[in-house]
Amino acid sequence: MAFPWLLLWEVSLTVTVIASTLVTIIILTLPSTFSHFKPYEVTEANFTDDDKNNAERSGFAYYQKHKDESGNLTIDASVQVVVLGDIGRSPRMQYHALSIATNGGKVDLIGYVDPNVDINPEVKAHRMITIVPIPSFPYQATSRLLFILLAPLKVAFQFQALYHALGYRTKACKWMLVQNPPSIPTLMAAQLICFLRNTKLVIDWHNFGYSILALRLGPDHFLVRISRWYEGYFAKSATAHFAVSNAMCRVLKEKWNIDALPLHDRPASHLQPLIESDRIAFLKTRPELEGQPFDLADRSWRLIVSSTSWTPDEDFSILLDALVRYATIRKREKDLPRIWAVITGKGPLQAYYKSKVQQYIQEGNLNDTIISTAWLSTADYARLLGSADLGISLHTSSSGVDLPMKVVDMFGTGLPVAGWGRFEAWPELVKEGENGRGFGSADELCDILQQLFGEKDNGRQLGRLRDGALRESERRWEDEWGPVAGELFRLRKDK
Repeated sequence: MAFPWLLLWEVSLTVTVIASTLVTIIILTLPSTFSHFKPYEVTEANFTDDDKNNAERSGFAYYQKHKDESGNLTIDASVQVVVLGDIGRSPRMQYHALSIATNGGKVDLIGYVDPNVDINPEVKAHRMITIVPIPSFPYQATSRLLFILLAPLKVAFQFQALYHALGYRTKACKWMLVQNPPSIPTLMAAQLICFLRNTKLVIDWHNFGYSILALRLGPDHFLVRISRWYEGYFAKSATAHFAVSNAMCRVLKEKWNIDALPLHDRPASHLQPLIESDRIAFLKTRPELEGQPFDLADRSWRLIVSSTSWTPDEDFSILLDALVRYATIRKREKDLPRIWAVITGKGPLQAYYKSKVQQYIQEGNLNDTIISTAWLSTADYARLLGSADLGISLHTSSSGVDLPMKVVDMFGTGLPVAGWGRFEAWPELVKEGENGRGFGSADELCDILQQLFGEKDNGRQLGRLRDGALRESERRWEDEWGPVAGELFRLRKDK
């Protein structure tokens, strides 16, 4: 009779030893935690000779100004800046990283690094910013069914990549600043790491993840409902929140009782207005104009620029249809100038719309109109905006309360904007008739192009909008960031 008890004892002992060993291994391999008693310190050895020659960009000037008698600089704030997306296509998160670093903080900037996409040169040059690349999911969904089937694998892959980068490839930080969306699995991974590493979580709300998912699956799909619950559940316990518009702050409060600080996008310092000579000099370098029979200085043409990610929430057909209508009207009204439209960006629908452009050209619907696509460096993109006559925004807003950063960039160069204005937050950014115009259809956009480019009022409307955009260009990112994010992170300021 003793045999079963002895067997039970041996099995129980074995299970206990295995469980104890596993718990011990887990405890020993947990990420290190942040300690206020072990601050991050910088010495002159952290800087190269090139850093010293470019003291402002590398952060060496800040070190020289604030180091103590022993040559050490104690960092006031260390921050993991996280974007589960391409860093080069996330200008706001790059601006966050640069502002933290230039105001006395240490940054690990974590996200995807596309070799074909430029990261802000100032971000790459700053010694207090470390770029930590994470691998991207190797498969792309080409249909709705494949998207649903691949979703669990993609989430698992992204979770482990984030967990490893946040927990083991970077030192424990005081703060973690996370871009949302994407929400899944970013918010869960961030909450877990912040709990394990004694880090404070801050969420920077650009939009809602579930509303973007609804564009693909429909608002009533069960995955969209799960995403909406997930987003609210994992966001509530964050230490603080930023949001890109006042309207988004209101929705966060109403939907999930989240108190967010409004932190509007503003242009960075590299986006500046151009004088006419610099404008013409840049345009002469563009290959699209080779062989074109017009003078860059005689104003018999107008340059419009639109930056798009070629996704369903930016309907490029609106601009294309408006240009076709404009070309038709121009055949009757010869005083209307020609249009050269440059569309920048990359995305899944680019090939589809390029084929439509070619079709219209072959059918003769875009006579005297140039439509070209481009992928530019950070510096050339800024010069293109500064050289244009009108910026076009096709952002329709899946939530109704986010704002297109491309418009902020345009204002930074003093470029007036015409944009899709049928969503709640639009008036926070564009003042109708002062720095831009809103439209809700291709016909309305065509009317705006005629009004602004026609000679009936000698360009007074366009000039008025440009004056308003130039006034808007004076409002810069640092002016907005300092009193909100700088105050939250308690970063010391240069005096």
